[in-house]
Amino acid sequence: MATVIFSGELEKLTGDIRTEISSTVYRDMVTELVARYPALSRQLLEEMAVAIDGVIIVDPLLEELLEDSEVHFLHFVAGG
Repeated sequence: MATVIFSGELEKLTGDIRTEISSTVYRDMVTELVARYPALSRQLLEEMAVAIDGVIIVDPLLEELLEDSEVHFLHFVAGG
């Protein structure tokens, strides 16, 4: 099962630092997480950047998750 690592605000909303998910596609993982954690919303997760196995993915909706994948949600950083 892939592992999702929560930090900052997401850790406060979920009460967990990490969780394992059975989904094999990012879009399904978001659905699974929203069902598991009522304080999360699809909109919140989709507005965050995501790193899968250490690589930041710009458009992750159809990204495949492997059995040993590690997923991190990151807040976008504005620059200028």
